Amino acid sequence: MEQREYGKTGENLSIVAFGGIVVKDVSAAEAADHVGWSIDQGVNYFDVAPRYGNAQEMLGPALEPYRNDVFLACKTGERDAAGAQAELENSLRLLRTDHVDLYQMHAMTTREDLEMATGPGGALEVFTRARDEGKVRYLGFSAHSAEIALELLDMFDFDSILFPINFVNYFESGFGPQVVARAQEKGAARLALKGMASNQLTDREHRTHEKCWYEPVTDPELAALALRWTLSQPITAAVPPGDPELYRLAVKIAQNFKPITDNETEQLREYARGRQAIFELATA
Repeated sequence: MEQREYGKTGENLSIVAFGGIVVKDVSAAEAADHVGWSIDQGVNYFDVAPRYGNAQEMLGPALEPYRNDVFLACKTGERDAAGAQAELENSLRLLRTDHVDLYQMHAMTTREDLEMATGPGGALEVFTRARDEGKVRYLGFSAHSAEIALELLDMFDFDSILFPINFVNYFESGFGPQVVARAQEKGAARLALKGMASNQLTDREHRTHEKCWYEPVTDPELAALALRWTLSQPITAAVPPGDPELYRLAVKIAQNFKPITDNETEQLREYARGRQAIFELATA
């Protein structure tokens, strides 16, 4: 599988990541099979978070034999220093490692998230201290708000941002391109979410795929166009859906990646027309 540079760090990541939700609520044997298969396919970028149920608990033992050969990203949803410190230590324990390669503030969305995490006694203090102590190597954040993402990029020298980069969002709501541009300007690597998302669900309680809170693109040909469009943007890698079958489809698409053409982009634009984007720009 193709690899790309992770910002200015000298690291190279597979263009598709293993999202930890894949191993949520599976057996130890299934987790080991998913991880081993991924390694065999050329995946070296693994992403997980405490909010993904027991994913850390299942990923840790499965990934342990390969730990020195992969790039492991984790997150914290805690906004204060005490909570972030406790969550980091627990993640290291569950993941059976003495460090994570990338530590991210998870789902930065509201003004309160930003002010708490970056203010006195906030999570960002733990991030910088953990980097100094060698418990994390690089710092980043994920966001579901373009406005908050832009502010965070302006206020701190993050190594990367994990953000939705999705064709329906771009074409129907204009959500995403401004964040990619700012991250490029700041020299932060771009990691993509929701490349194979289609649209919002009218009722999240009745999901078509248990591990996707949105409607994913499931048709193999359309999924290939959607993910190839995302991978054709100026990004390092994409984290595909957490559904195991869709994840494996994404790996196969990435192994045969070719940049999206203008005609194919128009096909996606037509498909997106009138669909409810899963994220929207905030309005005054």
